Amino acid sequence: MDNISKKQIILLVLLVSFVTSILTGVASVVLFTQGAGKPAEVLDNPPRNVEQAIIKIVDNVSPAVVSVIATKDVPVIEQYYTSPFEGDDSFGGFFPDFSVPRYRQKGTERKQVSAGTGFFVSEDGSIITNRHVVEDRVADYSVIMNDGKKLNAKVLARDPVKDIAVLKVDGSDYKYIQLGDSGSLKVGQTVVAIGNALGEFQNTVSVGVISGLSRTITASGESGPEVLGQVIQTDAAINPGNSGGPLLDITGRAIGINSAVASGAENIGFAIPVSGVEKAISDIKAFGKIRYPFLGVRYIVVNPAVKESKKLTVDYGVLVSSSNSGEGVVSNSPAAKAGVKEGDIILEIDGKRVDQNNTLADQISSKKISDKIKLKILRNNKEIFLEAALEERS
Repeated sequence: MDNISKKQIILLVLLVSFVTSILTGVASVVLFTQGAGKPAEVLDNPPRNVEQAIIKIVDNVSPAVVSVIATKDVPVIEQYYTSPFEGDDSFGGFFPDFSVPRYRQKGTERKQVSAGTGFFVSEDGSIITNRHVVEDRVADYSVIMNDGKKLNAKVLARDPVKDIAVLKVDGSDYKYIQLGDSGSLKVGQTVVAIGNALGEFQNTVSVGVISGLSRTITASGESGPEVLGQVIQTDAAINPGNSGGPLLDITGRAIGINSAVASGAENIGFAIPVSGVEKAISDIKAFGKIRYPFLGVRYIVVNPAVKESKKLTVDYGVLVSSSNSGEGVVSNSPAAKAGVKEGDIILEIDGKRVDQNNTLADQISSKKISDKIKLKILRNNKEIFLEAALEERS
């Protein structure tokens, strides 16, 4: 756990934007349209004047940022009145005019149900957003371009591990944002967030710094709690509707995907590093979906508190343990085939220590399907080594 989560429980709200019935309308802020079919310009030698650099970045990338709109048929509910004594002459005669309100469905209507943000990552119409922005599998999705043009969008894939989804619109020659290196970020560097704030104010810009790295958070959304690891913390304002928008460095490259905000706090937002985006795009092109390797264990993260409570001899690694969702070692999984047992503590993977900065999930997801990994395990206070061949997560 990082310093924040050690001190307090942070409730995080995934920024899935507002239900349209709450909004009086979606305001389209039309800025400008730049040349199509090429990446947005990056500033390899940004101006010393940070303000001028930010203005230039916004001018370059805004055409590549879109609003992601979800629409679907929703029930129309009408109110009507009826007597509670209907059919009961003994009471109905005394209260002939007494009635109570009741409700019933009267058909359906097509309605916007949520709004988020996305951005083009290639000229062929591929768009990155958060998975929770397009989580509703019944809804239809469209994007609103910076110039107000509306395009139908198809969800190509929803990442089963990370809060990432890939959309596609027809056409080509779209302005797109180049991806930066999210592995070389520094705390304190300037970042710019752009998104459809509150589901109403398209391409809203906020500026801040990276205020933390490698955070692990538990985000609450419509589908329940979700653990996100290795996320970027920023004080750039991230509002409902910003989900899926780019977090940019001072060169104008995307280094993160805005995803969550700390509830009850000020200026604490989180973005998913873009390191997984290229993998997502290549997987979709090659396999038609996003694929991840799978080990097959359920576990408790070992830390000093867990060490003390369970009388362990180590304060790092993961303790293989059953939970409400199933056994500690999944039947017929790579872990089971390798000989991992309930009660084992996985200490290292390929020589890299498993801890809060290098979680088991992050280490496994960085591998390839069919990779063979060496597990250093503590069993009955003795260290042993096992080899597991990773398989595809189903």
